[in-house]
Amino acid sequence: MSELLQSTSAAPHRLSAATPRTVYMATRGLFKSYQKGDLGIPVLQGIDMQVYQGEFLSIVGQSGCGKSTLLHLLGTLDKPDAGEVQFEGHRIDNLPAASRDLLRNRHFGMIFQFYHLLPELSTLENVLLPAWIAESTLGYWRRRRHYRQRARQLLEMTHLSHRLKHKPSELSGGEMQRAAIARALMLEPQVLLADEPTGNLDRSTGEQIMHLLRELNREQKLTIVMVTHDSWIAEQADRVVRLVEGRIQSAE
Repeated sequence: MSELLQSTSAAPHRLSAATPRTVYMATRGLFKSYQKGDLGIPVLQGIDMQVYQGEFLSIVGQSGCGKSTLLHLLGTLDKPDAGEVQFEGHRIDNLPAASRDLLRNRHFGMIFQFYHLLPELSTLENVLLPAWIAESTLGYWRRRRHYRQRARQLLEMTHLSHRLKHKPSELSGGEMQRAAIARALMLEPQVLLADEPTGNLDRSTGEQIMHLLRELNREQKLTIVMVTHDSWIAEQADRVVRLVEGRIQSAE
């Protein structure tokens, strides 16, 4: 990171208060508004928040409270009007566009409610996308066996090894979300940012996705920040931050 700056049913595992915790990400005095005609609409109003290394944090709130906006700011998909976003003690919201792109490619994995798989690519090819983006043509060609093996391992882990050649149109909603998770993990990110990952799924499939996310958090110590409007889904995480009208109401 310093080099970059220079260039469903089981109960969730709760972090003990005695467990030493390292602040991995943080926001300081974060404000964000959007313009609708001549009217400025405030979305986030002074958010101070910490994300600890290895925790599973959920951000919950009603539609329009600013939770997805907050996640997008954490992932440097957008810039705040005021305040800052930090990762590993370094400010990242003010990085040049190319550095923010590299940060998302190498350090952050992102999954969304609507999957965003490319329809013309197979499941395997969609998972390989981050590696294609990260490497030059020659660099990818030299490491293609490693990347394809990694992609196959991820698809096996997400129970999609029988769907390697299938296009997104041939997958169910749960399968598409699992493929999106595999893609987000392709380059072994340090943080997984999930925006309503179960919001487009039925309860049973949503529970399967939550089980997978909890396994990743517990077994691989992956730091996860998840946005949801569903209180039951939120309670599966280690800690819950509740947003009301762009402000943190509570952090449990």
